Amino acid sequence: MSFVLRVLISGVALWLAEVLLPGLTVVGADTPGGEVLVILAVALVFGIVNAIVKPIVHVLSIPLYILTLGLFTLVVNALMLMLTAWITEQTSWGLRIDGFGDAFIGALIVSVVSFVLSVAIPRSRER
Repeated sequence: MSFVLRVLISGVALWLAEVLLPGLTVVGADTPGGEVLVILAVALVFGIVNAIVKPIVHVLSIPLYILTLGLFTLVVNALMLMLTAWITEQTSWGLRIDGFGDAFIGALIVSVVSFVLSVAIPRSRER
């Protein structure tokens, strides 16, 4: 259940980033219901990218994390968002990003919104 909740939180964060940034768009939906499904699909791809690729990038870039006191995390998050956009570009639906600047600001928005929603939503105790 927590995986579904994380995908929903990522979906809300991606939707808000799309609303706030003109350089970040979700394409492939003709109806509002279709847009919700596309955003959830993009959030699922984003979650898979973060689960598989991000740990490898973290390990390889430890010196940059230390050198920048952790600020390199924002660059890694932007790259994960761009990788998600590249993966979904191979289909007729998905995320389109105009450039690295939009990806950077979008990743910042997604990170902040995901953090706030994760804190705001109470978790059930797992045993």
